[in-house]
Amino acid sequence: MKALFCTDGSKISFNAIYNFSNWSKREAIDAICVIDWNFLPEDIDVEHSDFNTSCSNMADNILKFTEEELKKTGLNLGKTIKMCGGVTDLILDELDKGEYDIVLLGSHGKKGLQKWLGSVSFDILTGSPVSIYVSKHRNDAQKVLLAISDKNNSPEHFRTELEKLNLQNKEIHICIVNESPNLLFLEGTLDTNWYLKIEQEQKKYAYNIVKNLEEILESMGLHAEKSVIITGIPAQEIINYTNANKIDLVIIDHKHEEKKSKLFSDQTGKRICDNVSCDVLVIK
Repeated sequence: MKALFCTDGSKISFNAIYNFSNWSKREAIDAICVIDWNFLPEDIDVEHSDFNTSCSNMADNILKFTEEELKKTGLNLGKTIKMCGGVTDLILDELDKGEYDIVLLGSHGKKGLQKWLGSVSFDILTGSPVSIYVSKHRNDAQKVLLAISDKNNSPEHFRTELEKLNLQNKEIHICIVNESPNLLFLEGTLDTNWYLKIEQEQKKYAYNIVKNLEEILESMGLHAEKSVIITGIPAQEIINYTNANKIDLVIIDHKHEEKKSKLFSDQTGKRICDNVSCDVLVIK
């Protein structure tokens, strides 16, 4: 697995690499540092000013520190990339080249509607063509939750990503959420027999998903500590389970549709990312 670590030199950005090192199989990690100069007045010619040199020196110092911190985690620094300009666009351009399987970043978060994701991390989450690992706090990196909340998401989407991670001696949870039939929009009176039939079909589907995920884990020499099937509002149930069980990493599946779209179409995934305090790995 080839990973790109995004850092601005902040402590929060390094939380991603500290936590990820506990799930990694010790590959070399490339690092990118983008010094944001979008805040400068338009009349400043950054290409022909001392600011350009300052940006370069700042990026060099951050990348040097990155190499030192990676060594502490047992990871090695591969290629380093330093740039100045718009952070989101430059990182997404680098990912669009197709060299990476996953991007690692920390999130400062915001108050209000964007409680967990900051603007840069949210835009990268939205536009990245590869899987994303986002972290905010340091944690024990011991408990992982495989969460499925959409009937279109298959256990096979998880297999490739799980094979890239070090899950030995980790506590693995599986959570499948069926949306309650009475939450669906229906015209006319709800037929009781129809309701029961839908509920039975949902349980059958969820049972098969759990079984398939458990078989995938067994084929990797792993086992699920706990598997649950819940009926309710998918995002809220996954958030509740994550918090109640003190999960360190929740893995969710998101189907990437359009690069750099301004709308994260998977509203369940967005709500989960916004409202959990643990790390999130979004499989693209």
